[in-house]
Amino acid sequence: MNYRERIVIDSRVRSGKPCIRGTRISVADVFDYLGGGTTIPELLEDFPDLSAEDIRACFAFAADRDRRLNVVPHEAAL
Repeated sequence: MNYRERIVIDSRVRSGKPCIRGTRISVADVFDYLGGGTTIPELLEDFPDLSAEDIRACFAFAADRDRRLNVVPHEAAL
């Protein structure tokens, strides 16, 4: 999935947080709701501007960001 079609970063929207295109709903908002126990169907019902594809784009964005993290090994692990 090309999340770049749905996730945008604009310094004028939500202080530059990654958001769903055309909304002020951030990727972090989506994960906060899901992490708090809201189901995807509930999220889609509560936020009619969101689509299932938008939520999949949030997951793809997070996976891509995770792949790009620089991990510094803990000294004890060396």
